[in-house]
Parts: sequence; C-alpha cells; structure tokens
Amino acid sequence: MSCRLAPRAARCLLLFAAGCAAGPSPDAPVQDGRWAIAIHGGAGTIDRGSPKAELDGYRDALGMALAEGRLRLARGDAALDVCEAVVRMLEDDPHFNAGKGAAFDEQGHHTLDASIMDGTTLACGAVAGVRTVRHPITLARRVMTDTPHVLLMGDGAEDFATAAGVERVPNEWFDTEPRRRMLEEVLRERARGGTAAAPRAPTAAVYGTVGCVVRDKNGRLAAATSTGGLTGKRFGRVGDSPIVGAGNYADNRHGAAACTGRGEMAIRAATAYSIVRYMRDGLGLDDALRRAMLDLRDLVDPFAERVNVMNTVAMDRDGNVSAISTAEGTFYVYQTLEMREPVEQPRLCVPLKD
Repeated sequence: MSCRLAPRAARCLLLFAAGCAAGPSPDAPVQDGRWAIAIHGGAGTIDRGSPKAELDGYRDALGMALAEGRLRLARGDAALDVCEAVVRMLEDDPHFNAGKGAAFDEQGHHTLDASIMDGTTLACGAVAGVRTVRHPITLARRVMTDTPHVLLMGDGAEDFATAAGVERVPNEWFDTEPRRRMLEEVLRERARGGTAAAPRAPTAAVYGTVGCVVRDKNGRLAAATSTGGLTGKRFGRVGDSPIVGAGNYADNRHGAAACTGRGEMAIRAATAYSIVRYMRDGLGLDDALRRAMLDLRDLVDPFAERVNVMNTVAMDRDGNVSAISTAEGTFYVYQTLEMREPVEQPRLCVPLKD
C-alpha cells in the first residue's frame, strides 16, 4: 500500500544506503561483506514550499551523516560504533530535535533522551531527562557498557555523566531561536484551547527526533535514537526514544528498527520491537512495517487528535531497508551506492484513519 505525495507537506526525512546485493538468509548472520545504514531526521512537518536554502539544510545535514556512516561501514567499523557516531553528528546539528536545537519543554528548558541497542548481544543503554550532556547517545552507550543497568534518568544520569567524563554543556547551549518560536506558538495555541499534552495545530518540526539503524559487514545490527521530545512537553515527560522496544530495537537474527513521532503511541504498541518480532514470525520487511503501523490503529489517544504521526525506518537481517508512515503526504529521501544523488519518492503509508 503506497500513499500519494501531498503537494506541500512532508513529515519525515530519511536517508538510507546499502552495499552489495543481499544473499540468502542463513540461520545466523554471516560475514558477507554487505552493509546498510538508514537514518531518519524526525516526523515534524517540513513544508515543501519552504525556502530552498532551508530544505537544502536538512538534506545536507542528513547527507553528511549518511556519508560518514557509509565511510565507516566501508572501512569495516562495527554497527554500534557507526550508530553512535552518526547520531552524535545529528545531535550537533541544529536542524534536528536532538542535542543542539532540541525542543523546549513547557518551562523553557531542554531535557534530552537517547538510547542505543546492540543487536549481537541485545545489550542496550538509555538516558532520560538529561540537561547538560552534549551527546546523550554517548552517555546512553556508557550506561550499556559501564553499568549493570539499562536506563538512567534525571539527576542520576547527570551524576553518572560526571563519573563517566562525557562532555557537558550549559542547558542554554541547546537553545535555537526557531525552537524558541515554536514553543511560543505552542503555548499560544494551548492558551486558545489546545490540550496540555500536545497542541491541536502543531507548527513545523514539532518533532525532529533522530534515529539510525545499521548493519555492518559482519552482519551485526545496531539501532539508536536521540531526541529533545515534544515542544512544550510537560516537565518530566519521557517519550519513546529512550525506551528500548518502543523507540528502537535491534536483533541480528531478525532486523532492526527506529521510530519517530508521538512517542506515547510507540510505547503503548512497542512499535520498534513489534516490527522485529513480526519479521521473526516470518513476515517480510514491508509487511512487518505495515502490521506494526496497523497495530497503532487500535489505540485511542484523545490528547493527540491531529498529531498522531508515527514514522519508522527499519531493515531486515540482510540489510534490506524500508520505511513507513502513518501520515498521508510523507516523503523519504534515500540513496544507494548506485545513485549519485538522493532521490525523493513516496514510500509505504498506513494512515491511522481511512
């Protein structure tokens, strides 16, 4: 099932690249030299009528992250290392809602969430509500490698960041003027009758979470996500990005997925895990994505009537890549080794409402 490209709106930017053609799927990942990487840049609306320089900025940022990931994979870097490196780049780019350029909460501050998962061991690490960590994805990985835990939050995560020696910045370092204007618009809409959970008419890029899924030459998969959350979110709110199984999931035997959109939905449906589980149960990649999006139709969310957007990028164990959205009008940007330039075209779409 495909959806037509809307004339003015595009709610998600994705890039993915793949190496040589996939071979047969054995019972365990094989060192076949095939690599693949997929990157999403969030589920916020980007008006295709926006100035060319603005649209090019998003595409260039994703393109640089993709190029870095491709370079690392081609030289044989591990999937987990590539995921972290790519997401770190996006955390430093103010186009996205992760790290620099993160959304403001209702109090005018930034609280950041991230998680990372190793498909080889199913080890994972996550942080939620950090305020001074420049690269939350790196702290999430340190939770995975340096502690017996999976998720650290708030002051505990900040204390661990001090002990781990990761780079710190003032909370104001994450500020950008466009994000501040978004907060002002959301608060004005809320004052006019929007809900406390989410505005009824979100401005551009209310979302903007970043995510990455990778397969390296040795057949190892990894997934990572990082976000500043919803613009104007209630202080203390945590979405899907640091929740393994909701925001991302990776398992060498079956596949990997990373989600972006309204995190409460992904948490309730365990969307990232469901995609991988459907592949484990025998569905192909596209069918697994469709099934997971259809699962969201069964959910009722009275607080998010007009922002129930969920986009997902995923790959199977062989590195075949696909993406899907619940929003009519989504477009994707993708690139393979055979293409000199990224190509925009509609991908799979399963609207939440017929």
